[in-house]
Amino acid sequence: MSIEIANESGVEVDTDAILAVARYALDEMGVNPLAELSILLVDIDYMAELNHRWMGGDGPTDVLAFPLDDVEVASGRRPDEGGRGPGSPAEATDPPIVIGDVVVCPVVARAQAQAREADLDDELALLVVHGVLHLLNYDHADDHEAASMQRRERELLDRFRQLES
Repeated sequence: MSIEIANESGVEVDTDAILAVARYALDEMGVNPLAELSILLVDIDYMAELNHRWMGGDGPTDVLAFPLDDVEVASGRRPDEGGRGPGSPAEATDPPIVIGDVVVCPVVARAQAQAREADLDDELALLVVHGVLHLLNYDHADDHEAASMQRRERELLDRFRQLES
């Protein structure tokens, strides 16, 4: 799995921990090990610009996900449906699938963590997993989708934390 990370936020964060949780989430979701993902940590002004340009929002947000490949990546493992699995190229000789970009604003994450009396690293892990799930076609447009996405986030983060301890 190729995961590139760039911290252009001006906030010192544990990029190794971010990479580890992203890799874990992708592995657990059955994404092809040759897939590619990029994580960009940005400052508040750039996040506000992205939020306005792509989502029509005002001000910064915590995380945005930008799928890059036209191939729909099914979530989870579905062996009964045939094929080579979610995130896999159509043929073994095809190039890796570029899943997309997850953009996180650590300044917004820090404010959210403080409001919940949580740790910044935990908040960043949640946001990265949230972004990865968006790239894998999870959404929270309605209550049912939101509950499903939140349940999956909790499962992934709980198991990840168990491995880390």
